[in-house]
Amino acid sequence: MKKTLASLLIAGVLALALNHVVEAKGNAEKSASVISVGATPVPHAELLNLIKEDLAAQGITLRVVEFTDYVQPNVAVLAGDLDANFFQHIPYLDSNEEWSAKLVSAFGVHVEPFGLYSTKYKNINDLPNGATIAIPNDPSNGGRALLLLQAKGLITLRDGAGLTATSRDVTGNPKNFRFRELEAAQLPRSLQDVDAATINGNYALEAGLNPIRDSLIIEGADSPYVNIVVVQKGKENDSRVVALRNALLSQKVKNYINSQYNGGVAAVF
Repeated sequence: MKKTLASLLIAGVLALALNHVVEAKGNAEKSASVISVGATPVPHAELLNLIKEDLAAQGITLRVVEFTDYVQPNVAVLAGDLDANFFQHIPYLDSNEEWSAKLVSAFGVHVEPFGLYSTKYKNINDLPNGATIAIPNDPSNGGRALLLLQAKGLITLRDGAGLTATSRDVTGNPKNFRFRELEAAQLPRSLQDVDAATINGNYALEAGLNPIRDSLIIEGADSPYVNIVVVQKGKENDSRVVALRNALLSQKVKNYINSQYNGGVAAVF
């Protein structure tokens, strides 16, 4: 009787252990079939939602988490709360030492031309002396704004100012422009309060602005600010990331970009 009871107890323990192994394996497989990606709404989340079914056909569930700022998506990938994010370019990633040390570009997808917009003036030559121009307050995009103004002959920056130039690097300012630094997401809403604002392509599109039609000046097609998918270092070749890359860098996505954004987004593949 005792021997039978002991046998039953051992069998029960073994069955319980086996159930835990099976459950753990099932959870691991379930986790491996899901990829969570943080993105700003336009165009990044739109492009990701476009390929959900393509990944589902491969047994991968794509979970898109939308953000309206440029800091939290990197924080979430660093913490492991997200597998990847899709909203930034390499100069922005490199603007933070922790990000650039632990995160990496898995692949590039598109460029969103950066432009100068105004609700008060229709031509760049109409900007008055002493006009206030809003620019992003993060180093990479603030520098991008100033480089755009320099490329169009509106200001001059000191030699070597580079991609992270600031208003302190302005050495020539013939129209005495004043620069107001704001969070990138706030720039479209600032148009009523300033003479002009330099706005990232995604936020311009969200605000109903067409970078080609509505900007006073705009970056050329040679812009180095390619929008990338970012993951933790060492995870670039994760099978889910590879599947995401193949789905995003497809003719389907390129056709959508060309038809949907009217030049406001340009595929790089």
